[in-house]
Amino acid sequence: MAEADAQTTGHTSTGRADGRAAALPNLTRRDEVRRKWLLVAPALVVLALAASGPLLIVLVYSFLTPGNYGGVVWEFSGEAWFKVVFHRDIFDDTLGFADAHLSIFWRSVKLSFLTTVLAFIFGFPTAYFIATRPEKYRGLWLFLITIPFWTNLLIRTFAIMEVIRADGVINQILLGLGVIEQPIQMLATDFAILLGMTYVYLPLMVLPLYASMEKLDFRLVEAAYDLYATRFQALKRVIIPTVKPGIIAGSILVFVPSLGAYVTPRVLGGGKHLMLGNLIELQFGQGRNWPLGAALSITLLLIVMVALLTYIRTTGNSEGGHG
Repeated sequence: MAEADAQTTGHTSTGRADGRAAALPNLTRRDEVRRKWLLVAPALVVLALAASGPLLIVLVYSFLTPGNYGGVVWEFSGEAWFKVVFHRDIFDDTLGFADAHLSIFWRSVKLSFLTTVLAFIFGFPTAYFIATRPEKYRGLWLFLITIPFWTNLLIRTFAIMEVIRADGVINQILLGLGVIEQPIQMLATDFAILLGMTYVYLPLMVLPLYASMEKLDFRLVEAAYDLYATRFQALKRVIIPTVKPGIIAGSILVFVPSLGAYVTPRVLGGGKHLMLGNLIELQFGQGRNWPLGAALSITLLLIVMVALLTYIRTTGNSEGGHG
Protein backbone atom coordinates (compact mmCIF):
# COMPACT_ATOMS: atom_id res chain seq x y z
CA MET A 1 0.00 0.00 0.00
CA ALA A 2 2.83 2.32 0.93
CA GLU A 3 4.61 1.47 -2.32
CA ALA A 4 1.46 2.34 -4.29
CA ASP A 5 1.20 5.70 -2.52
CA ALA A 6 4.86 6.39 -3.22
CA GLN A 7 4.39 5.57 -6.90
CA THR A 8 1.32 7.82 -7.06
CA THR A 9 3.23 10.63 -5.39
CA GLY A 10 6.14 10.13 -7.80
CA HIS A 11 3.86 10.24 -10.82
CA THR A 12 2.21 13.42 -9.48
CA SER A 13 5.58 15.09 -8.93
CA THR A 14 6.72 14.04 -12.38
CA GLY A 15 3.52 15.45 -13.92
CA ARG A 16 3.99 18.76 -12.13
CA ALA A 17 7.58 18.95 -13.28
CA ASP A 18 6.55 18.23 -16.87
CA GLY A 19 3.85 20.89 -16.64
CA ARG A 20 6.32 23.45 -15.36
CA ALA A 21 8.78 22.52 -18.10
CA ALA A 22 6.06 22.91 -20.73
CA ALA A 23 4.96 26.26 -19.31
CA LEU A 24 8.52 27.59 -19.16
CA PRO A 25 8.78 28.38 -22.93
CA ASN A 26 5.45 30.22 -22.77
CA LEU A 27 6.62 32.30 -19.82
CA THR A 28 9.90 33.04 -21.58
CA ARG A 29 8.07 34.06 -24.74
CA ARG A 30 5.70 36.26 -22.73
CA ASP A 31 8.60 37.97 -20.97
CA GLU A 32 10.29 38.55 -24.32
CA VAL A 33 7.15 40.13 -25.79
CA ARG A 34 6.75 42.32 -22.69
CA ARG A 35 10.38 43.38 -22.94
CA LYS A 36 9.98 44.33 -26.60
CA TRP A 37 6.91 46.42 -25.85
CA LEU A 38 8.76 48.20 -23.07
CA LEU A 39 11.61 48.97 -25.47
CA VAL A 40 9.34 50.46 -28.14
CA ALA A 41 7.06 52.25 -25.66
CA PRO A 42 9.06 55.54 -25.68
CA ALA A 43 9.00 55.68 -29.49
CA LEU A 44 5.26 54.95 -29.53
CA VAL A 45 4.62 57.73 -27.00
CA VAL A 46 6.66 60.20 -29.05
CA LEU A 47 4.82 59.20 -32.25
CA ALA A 48 1.46 59.52 -30.54
CA LEU A 49 2.27 62.96 -29.19
CA ALA A 50 3.95 64.21 -32.38
CA ALA A 51 1.40 62.80 -34.86
CA SER A 52 -1.91 62.43 -33.06
CA GLY A 53 -1.44 65.42 -30.74
CA PRO A 54 -1.47 68.16 -33.42
CA LEU A 55 -4.37 66.49 -35.23
CA LEU A 56 -6.34 66.38 -32.00
CA ILE A 57 -5.68 70.08 -31.44
CA VAL A 58 -6.87 70.89 -34.97
CA LEU A 59 -9.99 68.77 -34.42
CA VAL A 60 -10.78 70.58 -31.16
CA TYR A 61 -10.21 73.99 -32.79
CA SER A 62 -12.70 73.14 -35.52
CA PHE A 63 -15.49 73.06 -32.90
CA LEU A 64 -14.61 76.38 -31.25
CA THR A 65 -15.58 80.00 -31.90
CA PRO A 66 -13.21 82.22 -33.90
CA GLY A 67 -11.58 85.13 -32.11
CA ASN A 68 -11.91 88.70 -33.29
CA TYR A 69 -8.27 89.00 -34.36
CA GLY A 70 -7.34 85.39 -34.93
CA GLY A 71 -7.06 82.58 -32.46
CA VAL A 72 -10.10 80.95 -30.88
CA VAL A 73 -12.59 81.57 -28.12
CA TRP A 74 -13.15 78.51 -25.96
CA GLU A 75 -16.86 78.26 -26.66
CA PHE A 76 -18.29 75.25 -28.47
CA SER A 77 -19.62 75.98 -31.96
CA GLY A 78 -20.33 73.97 -35.09
CA GLU A 79 -20.36 77.09 -37.28
CA ALA A 80 -16.98 76.28 -38.84
CA TRP A 81 -18.18 72.91 -40.12
CA PHE A 82 -21.34 74.55 -41.38
CA LYS A 83 -19.32 77.11 -43.33
CA VAL A 84 -17.30 74.40 -45.06
CA VAL A 85 -20.27 73.71 -47.34
CA PHE A 86 -22.86 76.45 -46.62
CA HIS A 87 -22.94 80.18 -45.96
CA ARG A 88 -25.44 82.71 -44.64
CA ASP A 89 -26.25 85.89 -46.49
CA ILE A 90 -25.13 88.90 -44.48
CA PHE A 91 -28.28 90.88 -45.36
CA ASP A 92 -31.27 88.51 -45.12
CA ASP A 93 -29.59 85.55 -43.36
CA THR A 94 -30.67 83.11 -46.07
CA LEU A 95 -28.74 79.88 -46.51
CA GLY A 96 -26.87 78.85 -49.63
CA PHE A 97 -23.99 76.73 -50.74
CA ALA A 98 -20.48 78.06 -50.24
CA ASP A 99 -19.74 78.21 -53.94
CA ALA A 100 -16.18 79.42 -53.44
CA HIS A 101 -15.31 76.50 -51.17
CA LEU A 102 -17.03 73.94 -53.37
CA SER A 103 -15.28 75.24 -56.47
CA ILE A 104 -11.92 75.00 -54.69
CA PHE A 105 -12.78 71.46 -53.56
CA TRP A 106 -13.64 70.55 -57.13
CA ARG A 107 -10.52 72.21 -58.55
CA SER A 108 -8.32 70.41 -56.01
CA VAL A 109 -9.77 66.98 -56.73
CA LYS A 110 -9.83 67.58 -60.48
CA LEU A 111 -6.25 68.81 -60.72
CA SER A 112 -5.00 66.10 -58.38
CA PHE A 113 -6.71 63.43 -60.48
CA LEU A 114 -5.38 64.90 -63.75
CA THR A 115 -1.91 65.16 -62.20
CA THR A 116 -2.09 61.47 -61.32
CA VAL A 117 -3.21 60.57 -64.85
CA LEU A 118 -0.47 62.63 -66.50
CA ALA A 119 2.15 61.29 -64.09
CA PHE A 120 1.08 57.78 -65.06
CA ILE A 121 1.11 58.57 -68.79
CA PHE A 122 4.67 59.89 -68.59
CA GLY A 123 5.85 57.67 -65.75
CA PHE A 124 4.79 54.29 -67.14
CA PRO A 125 6.96 54.36 -70.30
CA THR A 126 9.80 55.87 -68.28
CA ALA A 127 9.68 53.04 -65.73
CA TYR A 128 9.36 50.48 -68.53
CA PHE A 129 12.37 51.96 -70.29
CA ILE A 130 14.49 51.77 -67.13
CA ALA A 131 13.34 48.23 -66.32
CA THR A 132 14.30 46.99 -69.80
CA ARG A 133 17.82 48.48 -69.70
CA PRO A 134 20.84 46.30 -68.84
CA GLU A 135 21.02 45.85 -65.08
CA LYS A 136 24.30 47.72 -64.74
CA TYR A 137 22.76 50.90 -66.23
CA ARG A 138 19.49 50.91 -64.25
CA GLY A 139 21.07 52.58 -61.25
CA LEU A 140 22.23 55.47 -63.43
CA TRP A 141 18.75 56.03 -64.84
CA LEU A 142 17.19 55.91 -61.38
CA PHE A 143 19.82 58.38 -60.23
CA LEU A 144 18.74 60.77 -62.99
CA ILE A 145 15.09 60.37 -61.99
CA THR A 146 15.78 61.22 -58.35
CA ILE A 147 17.96 64.29 -59.06
CA PRO A 148 14.95 66.71 -58.87
CA PHE A 149 14.45 65.67 -55.23
CA TRP A 150 17.82 67.24 -54.44
CA THR A 151 16.45 70.69 -55.29
CA ASN A 152 14.08 72.69 -53.14
CA LEU A 153 10.44 72.52 -54.25
CA LEU A 154 10.17 76.30 -54.49
CA ILE A 155 13.17 76.49 -56.82
CA ARG A 156 11.72 73.78 -59.07
CA THR A 157 8.42 75.64 -59.18
CA PHE A 158 10.14 78.89 -60.15
CA ALA A 159 11.97 76.97 -62.88
CA ILE A 160 8.64 75.89 -64.35
CA MET A 161 7.42 79.49 -64.11
CA GLU A 162 10.43 80.67 -66.13
CA VAL A 163 9.59 78.14 -68.82
CA ILE A 164 5.91 79.02 -69.28
CA ARG A 165 5.78 82.77 -68.54
CA ALA A 166 4.95 85.28 -71.28
CA ASP A 167 8.58 85.76 -72.29
CA GLY A 168 9.64 82.29 -71.26
CA VAL A 169 11.23 79.47 -73.22
CA ILE A 170 8.05 78.02 -74.73
CA ASN A 171 6.64 81.33 -75.94
CA GLN A 172 10.00 82.42 -77.32
CA ILE A 173 10.32 79.19 -79.33
CA LEU A 174 6.76 79.45 -80.67
CA LEU A 175 7.27 83.11 -81.58
CA GLY A 176 10.57 82.32 -83.28
CA LEU A 177 8.95 79.56 -85.35
CA GLY A 178 6.08 81.82 -86.32
CA VAL A 179 3.47 79.51 -84.78
CA ILE A 180 1.97 82.33 -82.70
CA GLU A 181 1.92 86.11 -83.05
CA GLN A 182 1.48 86.95 -79.38
CA PRO A 183 2.67 85.14 -76.25
CA ILE A 184 0.27 82.57 -74.84
CA GLN A 185 -0.94 83.28 -71.31
CA MET A 186 -0.09 80.12 -69.39
CA LEU A 187 0.72 81.47 -65.94
CA ALA A 188 -2.10 81.95 -63.42
CA THR A 189 -4.13 79.16 -65.02
CA ASP A 190 -5.14 75.63 -64.08
CA PHE A 191 -2.84 74.42 -66.85
CA ALA A 192 0.17 75.99 -65.14
CA ILE A 193 -0.71 74.32 -61.83
CA LEU A 194 -1.27 70.99 -63.56
CA LEU A 195 2.03 71.19 -65.41
CA GLY A 196 3.92 72.17 -62.26
CA MET A 197 2.44 69.41 -60.10
CA THR A 198 3.04 66.79 -62.80
CA TYR A 199 6.68 67.80 -62.98
CA VAL A 200 7.06 67.87 -59.19
CA TYR A 201 5.38 64.53 -58.44
CA LEU A 202 6.43 62.53 -61.52
CA PRO A 203 9.28 60.70 -59.68
CA LEU A 204 6.77 59.48 -57.09
CA MET A 205 5.01 57.63 -59.91
CA VAL A 206 8.11 56.34 -61.67
CA LEU A 207 9.77 54.71 -58.65
CA PRO A 208 6.86 52.42 -57.57
CA LEU A 209 6.22 51.48 -61.21
CA TYR A 210 9.87 50.59 -61.69
CA ALA A 211 9.87 48.53 -58.49
CA SER A 212 7.00 46.45 -59.89
CA MET A 213 8.37 46.20 -63.42
CA GLU A 214 11.77 45.10 -62.17
CA LYS A 215 10.12 41.95 -60.82
CA LEU A 216 8.21 41.34 -64.06
CA ASP A 217 9.21 38.15 -65.87
CA PHE A 218 9.53 39.40 -69.43
CA ARG A 219 9.34 35.82 -70.67
CA LEU A 220 5.59 36.20 -70.12
CA VAL A 221 5.58 39.04 -72.63
CA GLU A 222 7.53 36.90 -75.10
CA ALA A 223 5.04 34.09 -74.55
CA ALA A 224 2.19 36.50 -75.32
CA TYR A 225 3.90 37.44 -78.59
CA ASP A 226 4.35 33.75 -79.40
CA LEU A 227 0.59 33.35 -78.96
CA TYR A 228 0.05 36.05 -81.60
CA ALA A 229 -0.83 38.82 -79.13
CA THR A 230 -0.38 42.37 -80.36
CA ARG A 231 1.69 44.86 -78.41
CA PHE A 232 -1.46 46.43 -77.02
CA GLN A 233 -2.85 43.05 -75.97
CA ALA A 234 0.41 42.13 -74.25
CA LEU A 235 0.39 45.47 -72.46
CA LYS A 236 -3.25 45.15 -71.41
CA ARG A 237 -3.33 41.46 -70.41
CA VAL A 238 0.21 40.77 -69.21
CA ILE A 239 2.16 43.88 -68.20
CA ILE A 240 -0.51 46.07 -66.59
CA PRO A 241 -2.09 43.30 -64.45
CA THR A 242 1.36 42.27 -63.26
CA VAL A 243 2.47 45.78 -62.26
CA LYS A 244 -0.94 46.78 -60.88
CA PRO A 245 0.34 47.15 -57.28
CA GLY A 246 2.95 49.63 -58.51
CA ILE A 247 0.30 51.57 -60.43
CA ILE A 248 -1.93 51.81 -57.35
CA ALA A 249 0.94 52.77 -55.05
CA GLY A 250 2.23 55.42 -57.46
CA SER A 251 -1.25 56.85 -57.94
CA ILE A 252 -1.72 57.21 -54.19
CA LEU A 253 1.73 58.75 -53.74
CA VAL A 254 0.89 61.37 -56.38
CA PHE A 255 -2.79 61.99 -55.62
CA VAL A 256 -2.48 62.48 -51.85
CA PRO A 257 0.21 65.21 -51.81
CA SER A 258 -1.39 66.87 -54.83
CA LEU A 259 -4.57 67.43 -52.83
CA GLY A 260 -2.70 69.38 -50.19
CA ALA A 261 -0.29 71.15 -52.53
CA TYR A 262 0.44 74.72 -51.49
CA VAL A 263 3.64 76.06 -53.08
CA THR A 264 2.92 75.08 -56.69
CA PRO A 265 -0.65 76.50 -56.85
CA ARG A 266 0.50 79.60 -54.97
CA VAL A 267 3.35 80.40 -57.36
CA LEU A 268 1.95 79.18 -60.69
CA GLY A 269 -1.70 79.97 -59.94
CA GLY A 270 -0.93 83.60 -59.20
CA GLY A 271 -3.20 83.63 -56.14
CA LYS A 272 -6.27 83.37 -58.36
CA HIS A 273 -6.60 79.60 -58.73
CA LEU A 274 -6.61 78.37 -55.15
CA MET A 275 -6.47 74.78 -54.00
CA LEU A 276 -7.30 73.32 -50.61
CA GLY A 277 -3.86 74.02 -49.16
CA ASN A 278 -4.08 77.67 -50.17
CA LEU A 279 -7.62 78.00 -48.78
CA ILE A 280 -6.54 76.56 -45.44
CA GLU A 281 -3.57 78.92 -45.25
CA LEU A 282 -5.85 81.83 -46.13
CA GLN A 283 -8.17 81.07 -43.20
CA PHE A 284 -5.31 80.84 -40.71
CA GLY A 285 -3.69 83.98 -42.17
CA GLN A 286 -5.65 86.83 -43.68
CA GLY A 287 -9.07 85.34 -42.90
CA ARG A 288 -8.23 84.96 -39.18
CA ASN A 289 -10.82 82.22 -38.90
CA TRP A 290 -8.91 79.43 -37.24
CA PRO A 291 -11.91 77.12 -36.63
CA LEU A 292 -12.84 77.24 -40.33
CA GLY A 293 -9.22 76.57 -41.30
CA ALA A 294 -9.16 73.64 -38.86
CA ALA A 295 -12.43 72.27 -40.27
CA LEU A 296 -11.06 72.53 -43.81
CA SER A 297 -7.89 70.75 -42.67
CA ILE A 298 -9.89 67.87 -41.21
CA THR A 299 -11.96 67.75 -44.40
CA LEU A 300 -8.76 67.41 -46.41
CA LEU A 301 -7.63 64.66 -44.03
CA LEU A 302 -10.92 62.81 -44.56
CA ILE A 303 -10.50 62.99 -48.34
CA VAL A 304 -6.98 61.57 -48.00
CA MET A 305 -8.27 58.80 -45.71
CA VAL A 306 -10.90 57.83 -48.28
CA ALA A 307 -8.18 57.62 -50.94
CA LEU A 308 -5.98 55.48 -48.70
CA LEU A 309 -8.84 53.17 -47.72
CA THR A 310 -9.67 52.74 -51.38
CA TYR A 311 -6.02 51.85 -52.01
CA ILE A 312 -5.97 49.31 -49.16
CA ARG A 313 -9.23 47.73 -50.28
CA THR A 314 -8.14 47.53 -53.91
CA THR A 315 -4.76 46.09 -52.96
CA GLY A 316 -6.37 43.56 -50.64
CA ASN A 317 -8.77 42.37 -53.35
CA SER A 318 -5.88 42.12 -55.82
CA GLU A 319 -3.79 40.03 -53.43
CA GLY A 320 -6.78 37.88 -52.58
CA GLY A 321 -7.40 37.25 -56.27
CA HIS A 322 -3.80 36.20 -56.82
CA GLY A 323 -3.91 34.01 -53.74
